[in-house]
Amino acid sequence: MRKRLIAASPTALPVDRTWLDVDRVAVVELTSEDGAHPIESALRPGEKRGWRAAGPGAQTIRLLFDNPQQLRRIWLSFEESEIKRTQEFVLRWSPDAGGSFREIVRQQWNFSPPETVREIEDYAVDLSGVTVLELNIVPDTSGGGARASLLGLRLGA
Repeated sequence: MRKRLIAASPTALPVDRTWLDVDRVAVVELTSEDGAHPIESALRPGEKRGWRAAGPGAQTIRLLFDNPQQLRRIWLSFEESEIKRTQEFVLRWSPDAGGSFREIVRQQWNFSPPETVREIEDYAVDLSGVTVLELNIVPDTSGGGARASLLGLRLGA
């Protein structure tokens, strides 16, 4: 058996040449953003800052596609290095411009800095005719003052 050891890199984006160029194929709607951490920082490859909400509470990021998309993969990365909290997010999609939605996943994650600061989710999906993709984030299920953030979001066609 041939094998090779490689360095573990939990923050690395999986190698894939089929990521959608969200700038080119969608309009982004969101409930708020911190000017120092705009949504572009979470959607564009190579950006390191990520997106952050302007204030605490539940937040929504919505991608409105110019044309229906076929999605095979959804990759999300969240990071919290300051506040211990339980975050919940819901990822859902619409085939009819937001008239109805279908849930893809509902996930809770416990951030516990400095040990547990990063959540990475990589979903294999088979979605056709996606006109809207929506991410709802509740940054702290206990109602604390945490702000929602998203380090990265990539969509595979």
